[in-house]
Amino acid sequence: MMKGPVKGQAAAREVLLERRLALVGNVSALTAEALRLNQKRAGLEMDVLRVELEIGRNGPSVQLVQDLHEAKESAEAIMKACAACEDRIAAAEDDVADVDRELAATVN
Repeated sequence: MMKGPVKGQAAAREVLLERRLALVGNVSALTAEALRLNQKRAGLEMDVLRVELEIGRNGPSVQLVQDLHEAKESAEAIMKACAACEDRIAAAEDDVADVDRELAATVN
């Protein structure tokens, strides 16, 4: 049977472990989002290249110039979203590290 302080430490560890599990799940979800955004960015970069090649072959047309502009704008927006997602991943990883330090303190 656990005594008061030992039981309290076990409960504190359990709370920290649950918090860590939630944080790791968040890191995982953010990483999946970053991968999705990077795939989308790569596709948009391919669109930019395709349109640029088409313009190089056939000369600029109103439609091709518009397509190029839209593809570049979309790629830029996705790059900003990727950077923001990477910042959120770093913050979430810092939160995990904080919880890990708290867990280590409960063991020592």
